Amino acid sequence: MLPLMALGLNAQSVQDRLNDYPTAARADYVFGCMATNGQGRDVLNKCACSIDVIASILPYEKYVEAETVLSMQLVGGERMAIFRTAQAAKVLVADLRRAQAEAEILCF
Repeated sequence: MLPLMALGLNAQSVQDRLNDYPTAARADYVFGCMATNGQGRDVLNKCACSIDVIASILPYEKYVEAETVLSMQLVGGERMAIFRTAQAAKVLVADLRRAQAEAEILCF
């Protein structure tokens, strides 16, 4: 039997899957979280915990898609209505909101 790498398939370990968020994305989340919740060390730890929980639930690609939908929903106009009404957009945002709620329960 050939290893997955020899077949051209990339098997992603659990650790790799849970750590697919770039450092800059994690830092951006923590900065935003701290701007909302306070600047203390305890808040830093809670915010870092929060993005770790979100990353364990939602793959980075889905996180980026959901964040994009959320930012597009803030833009007015007829063309942006698709981001508020499309079922796929609603599902992406709902998945992110569930991950955020789980993080809130576990970290704050």
